[in-house]
Amino acid sequence: MQRVTKVHFHTGNVTDAATSGHKIIMLLHDERRVRRKTLTLDSSDKVLIDLPETVALRSGDRLVLEDGSEVIVVAATEPLYSVTASNATHLSELAWHIGNRHLAAAISADRILILRDHVIKSMLIGLGATVEDIEAPFEPVRGAYHNTNHTHTHHDHDHDHDHDHDHDHA
Repeated sequence: MQRVTKVHFHTGNVTDAATSGHKIIMLLHDERRVRRKTLTLDSSDKVLIDLPETVALRSGDRLVLEDGSEVIVVAATEPLYSVTASNATHLSELAWHIGNRHLAAAISADRILILRDHVIKSMLIGLGATVEDIEAPFEPVRGAYHNTNHTHTHHDHDHDHDHDHDHDHA
């Protein structure tokens, strides 16, 4: 079994063209938070991820193996709620209620996606939201304290930065 030696974090969306011909691992949202774990690729091969700290993987991130090959992480489809509102202000209020409960959420201009929870669904409907059951990949907004390093090296614990995606910190 090969070990993961690095994680290259990606900031864009993954397309089928980007994954064709590559090793793939499809993981649910909760499975993408890893530190030490054996992962089974879509090919049924197994790899060991053993990092000094927990990382939250997203679609497009690449796990670099000992032999230099890469495994592309893809968010698996899972049961979600699509939450919509009567207007932008209402959607913002719903986002506040979801965030106040520390729930992971994918927020766009016209809807919020969250993992299914019947208690939260009842709360949102009570607040005037429209809540629809859907199946989709779940890529929630990263938290304010998320580590912004773009490459993590296992062996030397250094944090390399992908210069295409440098961040300004004020």
